[in-house]
Amino acid sequence: MHERPQSRRSAILGLLTKRGRASVEEIATVLRMTPQTIRKDLSALEQENKIVRYHGGATLLAGNEYTSFDARRNVSAAQKARIGAMVARQIPNSASVAINSGTTTAAAAAELRQHSGLRVVTDSVHVADEIRNFSGLEVIVPGGRVRASDGSIVGHSAAEFISQFRFDVAVIGTAAIGHDGALLDYDLSEVSVVRAIIRHARQVILAADSSKFGRAAPVCIANIGEVGLLVTDRSCPEPLRQLCRTSNVRVLEA
Repeated sequence: MHERPQSRRSAILGLLTKRGRASVEEIATVLRMTPQTIRKDLSALEQENKIVRYHGGATLLAGNEYTSFDARRNVSAAQKARIGAMVARQIPNSASVAINSGTTTAAAAAELRQHSGLRVVTDSVHVADEIRNFSGLEVIVPGGRVRASDGSIVGHSAAEFISQFRFDVAVIGTAAIGHDGALLDYDLSEVSVVRAIIRHARQVILAADSSKFGRAAPVCIANIGEVGLLVTDRSCPEPLRQLCRTSNVRVLEA
C-alpha cells in the first residue's frame, strides 16, 4: 500500500490533517509500512517544511492551509490546558480583553468562567461560541470572512473593527517563534488582525508551547519584544529564555 514515496507522503499528510499528530508506529500501522520507511518519509516532509517532528512522531505544519481547529486542539491538549489556566490567572476582573484565534488561546478563554465584568473581543467563532454563556463576560466578535478550517475571522474589516478598542490585556498565539524572536504565521489576512490586537493593548500575553520555537512560517506578525509576557511549558529551551531576557519579556512556565 502506498509504495511510491509521494503517495505515501500524501497519505501521511492526510492522516496528520485528521489527527493533528501521530506516532511513527501509528502511521506505519495505518499505511502498512515499516517504521524505518515512515521515518524516512517524515524526514523528507520535514525538509519540505510540511511537518514538525518530535520524538517518536510528527505533527502537521501546513503551508497556507491550516489543520482543522479540532485536530490542532487535540495536539498537546493537557499542555495547552495548563498554559491556558496560567494565562487566565493573569487576567483581572473588570478588564477589556482581546483573545486571538488559536487552540492555546482557546484554552485560556475556557478558564474565564469564574471571571466577572470582562468585555472580551475575539476573532474566533469557536472561542466566542464556547464562552458566550459565561455569566461574567460580554463577548464581541468583529465582522469579516470566517476561515472554514478553523473559524478565524480574518481580513481588513476585522482588523479595522478591532482597532476601535483599547484593551487592558491581549492574549495572542503564534504558529512559530523564530530564532531571532520573530513571531510568525501563515496567513497574511490573519496577521493583520493580530497586529491590530497588539497595537491596541496595554499588556500582551503570548500563549505558546515550547515546540513553536525554531519553527518556520512565511509571515511575520511581530517581534517577541512587543510582548510583555510569554506563558509556555516547562520545556522552554534556553535560547528562547535568553531571547526573552534580552527583550525584557517575562516568562511563566505552566
